Amino acid sequence: MAVHSLGRGVGRLLGSLRGRLGQPVPPPCGVSAPRRAASGPPGRAPAAAAAAQPGSYQALSVLAAQEPAAFWGPLARDTLVWDTPYHTVWDCDFSSGKIGWFLGGQLNVSVNCLDQHVQKSPESVALIWERDEPGTEVRITYRELLETTCRLANTLKRYGVHRGDRVAIYMPVSPLAVAAMLACARIGAVHTVVFAGFSAESLAGRINDAKCKVVITFNQGLRGGRVVELKKIVDQAVKHCPTVQHVLVAHRTDSKVHMGDLDVPLEQEMAKEDPVCAPESMGSEDMLFMLYTSGSTGMPKGVVHTQAGYLLYAALTHKFVFDHQPGDIFGCVADIGWITGHSYVVYGPLCNGATSVLFESTPVYPNAGRYWETVERLKINQFYGAPTAIRLLLKYGDAWVKKYDRSSLRTLGSVGEPINYEAWEWLHRVVGDSRCTLVDTWWQTETGGICIAPRPSEEGAEILPGMAMRPFFGIVPVLMDEKGSAIEGGSVSGALCISQAWPGMARTIYGDHQRFVDAYFKAYPGYYFTGDGAYRTEGGYYQITGRMDDVINISGHRLGTAEIEDAMADHPAVPESAVIGYPHDIKGEAAFAFIVLKDSAGDADMVVQEIKSMVATKIAKYAVPDEILVVRRLPKTRSGKVMRRLLRKIITGEVHDLGDTSTLEDPSVIMEILRAYQKYKDKQAAAK
Repeated sequence: MAVHSLGRGVGRLLGSLRGRLGQPVPPPCGVSAPRRAASGPPGRAPAAAAAAQPGSYQALSVLAAQEPAAFWGPLARDTLVWDTPYHTVWDCDFSSGKIGWFLGGQLNVSVNCLDQHVQKSPESVALIWERDEPGTEVRITYRELLETTCRLANTLKRYGVHRGDRVAIYMPVSPLAVAAMLACARIGAVHTVVFAGFSAESLAGRINDAKCKVVITFNQGLRGGRVVELKKIVDQAVKHCPTVQHVLVAHRTDSKVHMGDLDVPLEQEMAKEDPVCAPESMGSEDMLFMLYTSGSTGMPKGVVHTQAGYLLYAALTHKFVFDHQPGDIFGCVADIGWITGHSYVVYGPLCNGATSVLFESTPVYPNAGRYWETVERLKINQFYGAPTAIRLLLKYGDAWVKKYDRSSLRTLGSVGEPINYEAWEWLHRVVGDSRCTLVDTWWQTETGGICIAPRPSEEGAEILPGMAMRPFFGIVPVLMDEKGSAIEGGSVSGALCISQAWPGMARTIYGDHQRFVDAYFKAYPGYYFTGDGAYRTEGGYYQITGRMDDVINISGHRLGTAEIEDAMADHPAVPESAVIGYPHDIKGEAAFAFIVLKDSAGDADMVVQEIKSMVATKIAKYAVPDEILVVRRLPKTRSGKVMRRLLRKIITGEVHDLGDTSTLEDPSVIMEILRAYQKYKDKQAAAK
């Protein structure tokens, strides 16, 4: 089945690239020094681009791949507001992990996100804060957000924050949290947003690694009708953080909290400040923010993003992947504590002058219709969420969706993990009434923005279910085999690498550039290694098959756990599953599956047998899990990721050493699964 999209966004690139397709190109305003530099004379478009229809998706893709300076240079010049023009478009070398874009240029990110829009349309709505309780949304104009940002920026300066200092933001999704990010950008400070659900220990680790001078938080948070004691968590954390000089405390609720020597009442201090703050002029490659992400060693790594390249890439992907039009309401329901919130709640939409929704609640509060009631009330045009939430809502049935008017929706997007066919189909058919464009997006914290997605595309181009499909402009994917050689052709699988730098990519790991090089550029020299596996179809489309470290070797057969999960998810009674590998005496490794069944599933034993048959049919007999355990729910982090590490420890008997479980949404799920597993083993023993 294929869904057709118009791909209207491609045409809008032509304003910046006019004269560069099929015609002589003026000398680019920069030189490139990448591993794969442009071929041919630097001032002329390559033959492939010239041969393609000018302005077509193909022509733009070829230009971006073969002449990055000619593609990105004009876009940066025309999209962003500069204090000083850049002199060099790019200077990158994957062998040393050196990434540089728009060198010599100076700008301020907050000016690009706020001031430029305030000058044109000050009363346009920048943010709609969809608070925890439905129907209590708050609209914030660009003028109001600029004034709040400036007051907060002046407060930071008064409390000793200077250019280059690090500031930790431990706040839920809210206008003040967005203002805190932009206030840091305005004065040249570096923000690190820590998801407001991490434990005190996790927070302290991030604060100490970044050597933060100030922490900004709320007295409490509200999520899904529950109160989160944010200030108490910060109090515990900063006891172990010698670099923290002040904690700025805002109020989300009326509850009073203990205020110690470090604590500053934020709103009171902001009220004293001027609503004007001169922006700091920042170099393109100065640090904008760092965001901590899990590393294979278990130690979080502070991924660094810089100013101009990141902002340009976030803005362009937001505009073209989602076909965002002026006046649209953009609804990304991610938390600002994750990269999705940074790029598609804050920086991308605000740079484009969009209206961005801030979603404070959960998909099932007060009921399973929350997303769709919000879509109806706010008239959201683009909805961007996680497959794990979609699978959860699928379990509740269609009625909660159909209860609400979703006619405002034009684009639906999924992010965070590969979306299985059943969830894709449900999102497209039920939520989108089979009329919305559905973009399954692949990208990472390290990539800064969307790298592979069905849009943009040629007009009328097909969209295939559960597949990210098309590389964005300037993204040049390569599949590598185990020997480190590029795999050519279609209907092939391999390690997903990218052969050329792009403006939005991370620049380093804070304080440890060698770790950055080792993690991303060492496995396949000359390439950025994503850590993911992918399949390329005969048509040249890409499907992400899962993390390369989520691969099981069964009797010599390498198999991604995501492939088995996908096959099982096609069973109508199975909304969620997680597969892990465990040691096996004969096979080396075997697959163990944990499945959640719908309430209407009926005989669980029969479902298990049907699942085994489906996996054998869809993949192969060797892929059938040796063990399938039915559980009520899976252990998930607050962002919705399944913690497979914990499942592995449960079945290998390492429950005494579960490691850090502070990111679990509900730690009681561990005992719940342990009891189910014990009951399962007892039943097996009795049958012998």
